[in-house]
Amino acid sequence: MQPTGIVESSKSTKNPLFELLDYGQSMWLDYIRRDLFTTGKLKQMIHDDGLRGMTSNPSIFEKAIAESSLYDDMLTSLASRSDLDTTARYEQIAFRDIQDAADTLRPVYDQSNFRDGYVSLEVSPYLARKTQETIDEARRLWKTVHRDNVMIKVPGTAEGLPAIRQLIGEGINVNVTLLFAQEVYEKVAEAYIAGLEDLSARSGNLKKMAGVASFFISRIDTLVDSLLVEKLKTASGPSQEALLKSLLGKVAIANGKLTYQRYLRIFSGPRWQALAAKGAQTQRVLWASTSTKNPNYRDVIYVEELIGRDTVNTMPPATVDAFREHGHLRNSLTEEIAGAQKVMDDLASAGMSIKEVTDKLTDDGVKLFADAFDRLLAAVAKRAEGKTAQKKS
Repeated sequence: MQPTGIVESSKSTKNPLFELLDYGQSMWLDYIRRDLFTTGKLKQMIHDDGLRGMTSNPSIFEKAIAESSLYDDMLTSLASRSDLDTTARYEQIAFRDIQDAADTLRPVYDQSNFRDGYVSLEVSPYLARKTQETIDEARRLWKTVHRDNVMIKVPGTAEGLPAIRQLIGEGINVNVTLLFAQEVYEKVAEAYIAGLEDLSARSGNLKKMAGVASFFISRIDTLVDSLLVEKLKTASGPSQEALLKSLLGKVAIANGKLTYQRYLRIFSGPRWQALAAKGAQTQRVLWASTSTKNPNYRDVIYVEELIGRDTVNTMPPATVDAFREHGHLRNSLTEEIAGAQKVMDDLASAGMSIKEVTDKLTDDGVKLFADAFDRLLAAVAKRAEGKTAQKKS
């Protein structure tokens, strides 16, 4: 069986996942599968772990459909629908799961005054470089799912930025995904604020608007570390070797901490206060890609080192289990800010451009999501033909 991210928690001991709330951070689940709803596991996580939301993406849906028989009922019922192509069949499956997740999370949404309780659904990755098509697709998904506590995921590409402003201005909650660069994050935050100003000008309800900026973490270390290892092979001497080694596993967290400093600065001051006075809530930074890829690093490092107020950490099941078991809590996000800046300065001194890194990660991310969508549609087509799921233990 695939991990579900749920175990029985002991009532006699404190649960580190639940305690994240004491630090102002919301834990969301980076996973979706049908049995979360049919077995009551999602409700259990809300109760025992303090789960506050969920995110999905094409890769998650592809694994859920290809590796389980949980969707056979719907795939069978859709097989006779000649009016539906493969994409439409996938959407029927996704809409049901997203709606059920939203309904299960609705009490969290209400109790948090619209701050939490969201589930995210992504626009087609094929549209990442197309502004108007992204807007049209997001409107369609929002209308079809028809749940207040849904966020539509839009990539933070140059073409996505105007779409983000437009959608926020229309009252559609947006989860901006594929963020790696501090400078791009600032543009995303600007689009959110401008969208709220547009909505306010239309006499829209700012109190019920929400958004997150999904800033990817572990992928940065994966790429930077690989580049550092290559540079170490040709290091000019002990001092350069020491510099390069000192950066291993440090850049992603430093980049995240400095991004949070920008969040604190942007969501303060007169412009933001004018919106806050009308009930607007900040666009929280959401830490994404928080599973540890390098076995030499602590398996919860990207949770423990990014704990801070008004943030979200969306964790895959394995990271949920690990943090529940042995996570340590502290206000880490605002620690050693000067040290974080030094890491980024040292990276430049080592001859590496963080802009080149983040540009590559963005381009690669767009392609990876599109490839995942290809596999997802292939899985739906295969299952619709009656082929057996490849279950993983």
